[in-house]
Formats: sequence, structure tokens, C-alpha cells
Amino acid sequence: MLYAVVDIETTGGYAAAHGITEIAIYIHNGQEVIESYETLINPHQHIPIHIQALTGIDNEMVENAPDFRDVAAKIYSLLHDKIFVAHNVNFDYSFVRHHLEACGYSLNSKKLCTVRLSRKIFTGLPSYSLGKLCTSLSISLNNRHRAGGDAAATAILLAMLIEKDANGVINDTLKRTSAEQALPPNLQKSEIDKLPNTPGVYYFKDQKGKVIYVGKAKQLKKRVCTHFTGHSISMQRQNFLRSIHSIDFQTCGTELMAFILEAAEIKKLWPENNRAMKRFEQKYSLYSFEDQNGYIRLGIDKYRKNGTVLYSFNNLLEGHQLLRNIASEHSLCEKLCFIQTPKFACTGHTDGTCQGACIGEESAALYNFRVKRAIKELQDLLPSFALIDNGRSEDEKSCLWIEKGKFYGMGYISEYCDINDLETLKSAITPYPSNDYIMNMILMHSNQFPHKMIPISLETAF
Repeated sequence: MLYAVVDIETTGGYAAAHGITEIAIYIHNGQEVIESYETLINPHQHIPIHIQALTGIDNEMVENAPDFRDVAAKIYSLLHDKIFVAHNVNFDYSFVRHHLEACGYSLNSKKLCTVRLSRKIFTGLPSYSLGKLCTSLSISLNNRHRAGGDAAATAILLAMLIEKDANGVINDTLKRTSAEQALPPNLQKSEIDKLPNTPGVYYFKDQKGKVIYVGKAKQLKKRVCTHFTGHSISMQRQNFLRSIHSIDFQTCGTELMAFILEAAEIKKLWPENNRAMKRFEQKYSLYSFEDQNGYIRLGIDKYRKNGTVLYSFNNLLEGHQLLRNIASEHSLCEKLCFIQTPKFACTGHTDGTCQGACIGEESAALYNFRVKRAIKELQDLLPSFALIDNGRSEDEKSCLWIEKGKFYGMGYISEYCDINDLETLKSAITPYPSNDYIMNMILMHSNQFPHKMIPISLETAF
């Protein structure tokens, strides 16, 4: 078994937009280095000042160095049939693989990360950065932050890891079934092992314990692992993976509950890596208010978080159409409903829709009676029901409570609870915020599984 111990220096932190300035490869047979290769590379882009200061490699040093294309064949010949080894291997591998692919070479190597292996084989050390690890293990490290010096130290570290690996950690890691090779550098495998394969919500946390991403899953462990597959080299993905230090989770009775909890948690925690859900907002709603003359007026406006919403819509056209239908059916004044068409301006005379309220010919009491009746009929059309489904264990059931077309909340009840006892049922519910996104999911699910629904009559239930 041969290993290729690799270290690179680059112009930046992700392969899609940055180049390699130096590469060193040490071919190792498990006991010693049997071949080595090292070269500067012209990245054909400016090396930032802070990287020049760190590595000592400046623009003048690489000006006459070979292009990566000139050395790609040599690099591929050294790597393609070896086990790729590096300290934080996914960083080096992503760069080398990307630049080889740009030259027509497809690299698909098994990988070993000496950071991960050291944490398992040399437990309890204060730090596993290459410099501090070498200090702890008395490994000579010359030319720090240069490819040759770091690769040489990593090769010594590899030999020590192989020698001290009494529990077969390296062989286990190299198994094709091992997902550990794909894990982010700062995430322990134990964080994956603790995840159940049940519906739920998971939380990726950074080094300080701050939630940086919230996701939902039908099978928690399986879904979380999919985040670490693939070979995306974008800055966003690389920074995201490096930021993950731990995982927390909440199990749910059903996938639908996981969807709802995810939406609520994103709104509450506002994680920096959740984008799509942040953009969702209810756009328009139907409101009522009493004007200075005592007339109750209906109108469509943009959704207000603290407003009393009668009905909500995804677009303005949908709202205006509903309001026109209400005005027509209940002889409401289009002018007082803010949907008057200028071409057919309201005259205030009886015309089948307006009884003259807008010019004072109809009293507020008579007009408001019809408005209240219209609101009552609209609210009666809004569904109220409980959705009973699987719980988190065999001894419980889950319950989602929908009241007048709005999601009230969800919770869990005993398997032996009388589901027709609506008062007890609602007492077990934890309130959650509602929006059109959540209600659409619930209504789609209830239409698909109508046998899970228990209708609620609010007049008689409480």
C-alpha cells in the first residue's frame, strides 16, 4: 500500500477561484518516504499580501515557475494509484482534483486526513494543528507554511500514526463504506453516530455553539450525511463545511412536523446559511377597519405581522378577485372596499352592489350588518381541524391543530388519549407561528390523507 503525502500553498481558500503556488508530494510506503516531488507553480493571479507574509512566496518567486498544466501529468502519475494523505485532506484534495480536471485528468483517490487520524490515535492532545501537533509529538518541522516543509512533517506523522494504530483506525477509515473521509475537518464522527434515522430537524453549530444552519429530514442521519458528499469547490461550501463543529437535533413524529419545525426555527434563529426559507413572506392579506363615519371597510394590504388578518393571499390579483366576489355577493360598496374601477365609478345609487353607503344614503348600521355577515361567511369557509398522525414512539401520537384556516400549533398526546376530547387535545398543543407556506403544506397533506383529520366545531368544542 502506497501513500501520497501532499501539501500545497495557494492564493486563497477555495479552488474555484484560486490557484496553487506550490506543491510537494512525498510517496510513502508506510514506513518511509521512497520518492518526493516539489515545485513552485505560477498561479497567473496576484498572491495576496497576507498569504505572502504567511508562506514567504511572493509574486516574483512564481513569475518564472511552471504553469500547473505543465506539471499536471507528473502530479497525476504520482497520485492516481496512491492513497491521498494530507493534514485537513479535503482542502488539499479539492484544489488538486479541480486543477487536474481542468487539465483533463480525473483524480478519484481514497483519502486519509492526518487531523482526524491524530485525534483518534493520539487522543487528549491540546491541539491538532500541524505546528502544535508536531511540537507535542517531537516532530521536526522546518520551513513551516511551505509545501515541502509541511509535507515532510506530515509524512513523519503518517509513519507514527501507522505504527501506533493498534485498533485498525486507518483500515476502517479506508473502507469504501466509511463516510468519515467526507466529513468536514472539524466534525467528529461521533456527532454523526448519535443521529437517529427518524424524522426531525438538525442544527449545524460552529465552534462557539452558534447555529449556522437548520435543516429538516425524513431520516436525520441519512440526510445530514448528504451534506458532506460531492466535490463542490465553491467558497460558500468550503467555508460552510469548515464552520461545522457539532450537530444538534430534535426528533419529530412525522416529516410534516419536521417541515413545520424547520420553518419556525429558521425564523427564530435566522442562521446565516439558510437562505431560501428566509425569503418566504406572506405578501398580501384582507383586513377590516372602521372609518371616521362608522362604516366597516374591507381592503387588501401588504401583510402586517401584528395585524388582524381575515384572509391571506400569495398575490394581489388573487386578493382583489376574492374581494370583488364578496362585494358582489353581499352588495358591498366597491369604493369602500378600495376596488372601485375608475371607468365604472360608484355613483352611490342602488346598482346591485352599492346601496349608497359611500355617499351616506345608507346608514352605517345597515351597511355594517352586511359586512359582518360577509366576514362571518368567509371565516366559516376557513377549515378547523386536528390532524392526528404518528408520534415519536409507539406510545404517543402527534397532533396538528388548525383553527379558522390558520395553523395554531402542534404537539404530542398519549396513544391512549381520547382524540375526540378536543379540550384535552388542544391543551397538549404548543403554539407555533403560522404562514401560507406552512398552511399550504398542511392542507396538501390533509387532502392526501383525509382519514387523519378530525373536524373541529369551535362553537361547541370549548
